[in-house]
Amino acid sequence: MFRNKLKLTKTLINRIEINPAVLTGKPIIKGTRIPVELILKMTAQGVTFAEILNEYPQLVENDIYAALEYAHKIVEDEEIYPLVFAPQL
Repeated sequence: MFRNKLKLTKTLINRIEINPAVLTGKPIIKGTRIPVELILKMTAQGVTFAEILNEYPQLVENDIYAALEYAHKIVEDEEIYPLVFAPQL
């Protein structure tokens, strides 16, 4: 099961494209000018997959899953460094 999930993840990530000539290199759904950030914002606001697909008919459900998986990978690999503030005099 894990192997199938890993394959699906790689397939989904291939749906995301970063091209400096399109939207200044923001991650987009491949073959469109629809940024991943827009899909994330819409899902965070409670817009359903069906509503997104209705608004952007060039997308398919896996494009939405790809945007979510892309965000997951960015956050998962993020390194956090604690901020140390100097004492005030």
